[in-house]
Amino acid sequence: MSEQSRGTGRIRGSGSRRRKPSRGRRVKKIALCCAAALVVVGGSGLGYAYFTLNGNLKGVDIDAALGTGRPDNVDNGSQDILVLGSDSRSGANSEYGADEGSARADTAMVVHIDEGHKAASVVSIPRDTLVDRPACASDTGGEQAGAEQEAMFNSAYAVGGPACAVKTVEAMSGIRMDHYVEVDFTGFKKLIDELGGVELTTSQAIDDPDSHLTLKPGAHTLTGEQSLGLVRTRHSVGDGSDLGRIQLQQAFVKALMDRTTSVGVFSNPKTLFGLADTATKAVTTDSELASVKKLTGFANGLKGLGSKNVDMVTLPVEYDPDDPNRVLPQEKGDQQVWTALKHDKAIPASATAKSAGDKGGAGKVVQ
Repeated sequence: MSEQSRGTGRIRGSGSRRRKPSRGRRVKKIALCCAAALVVVGGSGLGYAYFTLNGNLKGVDIDAALGTGRPDNVDNGSQDILVLGSDSRSGANSEYGADEGSARADTAMVVHIDEGHKAASVVSIPRDTLVDRPACASDTGGEQAGAEQEAMFNSAYAVGGPACAVKTVEAMSGIRMDHYVEVDFTGFKKLIDELGGVELTTSQAIDDPDSHLTLKPGAHTLTGEQSLGLVRTRHSVGDGSDLGRIQLQQAFVKALMDRTTSVGVFSNPKTLFGLADTATKAVTTDSELASVKKLTGFANGLKGLGSKNVDMVTLPVEYDPDDPNRVLPQEKGDQQVWTALKHDKAIPASATAKSAGDKGGAGKVVQ
């Protein structure tokens, strides 16, 4: 990652009636949405574990920060979540570059979960997209950042933190974000290592000096460090652009989802708690999700989701004729994407047919 309500519907389980679960069982499943994804992890049933995990979580009160003037809070059972990967170089992340006092949204995905919570659409927003950013209050107590035309999308997080990132996405899409989830470099690596790595196959060699990733063609179980390198890689795949990197990120997210469903952590309480402890330390969420109880309820609503039920696209864009390192939104295609999500429909192929995203060979590198 080299550069970052409407109400939560309660979904009743189907099948035979069950007894009301104990507190221990209620804290057994913890949800984590990662840079690009929804990762279900587990927690321990002990009271100690409950308070430990609860204390790990960090929340941001998006509703209080943004106030009125947001898109309508339409509660139809579907959910929209903004998932960001932060590229802060502070603290343990300093090994990836000098700390310049701010972070940007390197990876940004709008995750739309359908009304039945059985399918999802994920829209990746290129960090270099030039957008009309609304005015945002500083999340550090400084002066408000004025509105700016043709600002890089990832600058929203830099000037106003999570609230400004959410406000910018809502202005672009006309869709209210129900939740917000953020993962940073170090948390991402630790989570992958706690899972025992992620299995995937590369169709060609990858040797990127910037992301420090070297892989031969073939099957791999990537460590946390290698996984971070993969989602930061751009120069050695496809055309070397950020659009190619997004394709790698999307492929990795699906592999990560498959890994979390196959790892079998629930059979080992020690592994279960270790994974939940790492996951809850790795994320920052909106305040509505920042408790074990609420995160558990959120996770329970996503149990039917698998990688085969997730459609991933890149927001329709075209290269800026004045700067090939920037991309411009395609108004018609973008509108088709956001309209589909608003109406809880699949994104039509016509929306991305003329887009520079989802093109090239980068998407075929990871299988």
